[in-house]
Amino acid sequence: MSPPLLKLGAVLSTMAMISNWMSQTLPSLVGLNTTRITTSDALTQISPKEGWQVYSSAQDPDGRCICTVVAPEQNLCSRDAKSRQLRQLLEKVQNMSQSIEVLNLRTQRDFQYVLKMETQMKGLKAKFRQIEDDRKTLMTKHFQELKEKMDELLPLIPVLEQYKTDAKLITQFKEEIRNLSTVLTGIQEEIGAYDYEELHQRVVSLETRLRDCMKKLTCGKLMKITGPITVKISGTRFGAWMTDPLASEKNNRVWYMDSYTNNKIVREYKSIADFVSGAESRTYNLPFKWAGTNHVVYNGSLYFNKYQSNIIIKYSFDTGRVLAQRSLEYAGFHNVYPYTWGGFSDIDLMADEIGLWAVYATNQNAGNIVISQLNQDTLEVLKSWSTGYPKRSAGESFMICGTLYVTNSHLTGAKVYYSYSTKTSTYEYTDIPFHNQYFHISMLDYNARDRALYAWNNGHQVLFNVTLFHVIKTEDDT
Repeated sequence: MSPPLLKLGAVLSTMAMISNWMSQTLPSLVGLNTTRITTSDALTQISPKEGWQVYSSAQDPDGRCICTVVAPEQNLCSRDAKSRQLRQLLEKVQNMSQSIEVLNLRTQRDFQYVLKMETQMKGLKAKFRQIEDDRKTLMTKHFQELKEKMDELLPLIPVLEQYKTDAKLITQFKEEIRNLSTVLTGIQEEIGAYDYEELHQRVVSLETRLRDCMKKLTCGKLMKITGPITVKISGTRFGAWMTDPLASEKNNRVWYMDSYTNNKIVREYKSIADFVSGAESRTYNLPFKWAGTNHVVYNGSLYFNKYQSNIIIKYSFDTGRVLAQRSLEYAGFHNVYPYTWGGFSDIDLMADEIGLWAVYATNQNAGNIVISQLNQDTLEVLKSWSTGYPKRSAGESFMICGTLYVTNSHLTGAKVYYSYSTKTSTYEYTDIPFHNQYFHISMLDYNARDRALYAWNNGHQVLFNVTLFHVIKTEDDT
């Protein structure tokens, strides 16, 4: 028997005992032991004059117990023994009535639960009978349903495993957050020890010291090249892309010039992200076609070699006009002294921490590389250095802090093989490898703001990181 049924049985048994006690005990309490009750359902009519009469209990339509007591006529003295017994009896009846009422409420609640359980059990009995009647068919059907459910649940196993892993990660994150909160609390307490003015003075002092330290840094010497990082795949096999090294931190425009000749369309993008997604912000139609891929954007203007000439053009993006143009004296052009890959790459324009440069070759220098520093406004040559490295044997070149670095090839296995310092007018052979991932480099240019090399590698726009060695200037340095 289930617990509710046991509870109901106990209640009914208790009520029967109470009813039996009332039918037997109450008459003896008032001296009426001779009274006989013939039935529990029909009440015997007895005159009240014959004394106290107690009738056996019965049930009303709701299943509650009923106890009937008939008192004699009210002509007894209040001090009579039977009167005292009556009062005692009334008190006991009242107490029992309260207890029975509580039992009644519990019984009704349990009875409703039993009825509900009876309905459910009948339903289950019918289902069991149905299964018994057609067991084989149902078993086959249920087995197939279970199999399909299992097939559906199988892919969830790795998901649950991932959830377990994620739960561990979340636990770790919570622990890290708690640790971070502790650290931040400590920092907050430390900051609270200073007032705003004192903190401000400390920041200003730190900035001043950093600026003084930066002033003592000399231009760095190239030590290592790492990468490349592929930014985008676009265009033909040859081309150029660049940013302005003198632009502000908020200005991250990118310029894109596809092909090495027969083109004068420059595409502009507001950021690297827009460049990657192809969201152009503006297009410029230059007044002249360019030659080669060795252009440079510097301080808001584009510097490029005019096609089939040794003329350098300065073009303003803001005004859309040519601001200056000048012939580079004796410079070879139109594949007379190109880099090893050709492509009219005779004149290479570049910029570094010091300023604007042109790298080319002349007959007067026997086809070897010439380095010229240019005035960025007038394009006038400020000073030139003649090297002994053949221009046609160079794969590409770039300037860092006034030193020209030359690669020995544009193909796989290329490395920085030669450098020339304009500060000391001396050269040295180097051995700085870098990864030519896409086998053909047609543009390699240093950007001083990003401290990176921009490259066009066989239709891939890539970036190389550079490591520079800096020397701290002393008071004795001039």
